Amino acid sequence: MIQFLRFSPLFLLLAAAFILPTSTSAQPVVRESFQAWQIQCETPTGSPTELCALVQNVAAVDRPNVELRVTIVKTLDGGAHILRVAVPLGVLLDGGLGLRIDDTDIGTADFARCLPSGCYVEMIMDQDLVNTLSSGQTAWFVIFQTPDEGIGIPIELPGFAEGFAELN
Repeated sequence: MIQFLRFSPLFLLLAAAFILPTSTSAQPVVRESFQAWQIQCETPTGSPTELCALVQNVAAVDRPNVELRVTIVKTLDGGAHILRVAVPLGVLLDGGLGLRIDDTDIGTADFARCLPSGCYVEMIMDQDLVNTLSSGQTAWFVIFQTPDEGIGIPIELPGFAEGFAELN
């Protein structure tokens, strides 16, 4: 269900607007909210095209300093959606990022890169994943600080289906 990505440099540059803070780009504008999910839009500097994303930010229940940002964007050709998860620096990269939706283990994805703003996982969303997220109640993203210490960070799924439909 999890597919790893290869994208053109132009796509990565434009999509980076949603994951990398820059001094030349305005803050994204919240267009609409769907419970814990938001549609955020911005026009990257030098781009004529506004980019929108479905976003949710959360912190671990027992560790408020461990925050996670889930961002869903459409590819520039509109043919696919990308699930991008940003986690804080200091996570164990070898453990990857685990995903469990309600009682179903979805899998683990490797981190694509780490930057001063955090570490990132990116994956193409297939229809099965979209359906599971749309019908689920809670998604647990699991990061590791040590090989034995996993931290589950819950993401609320009510409102996802409506937000995803609006993103399209």
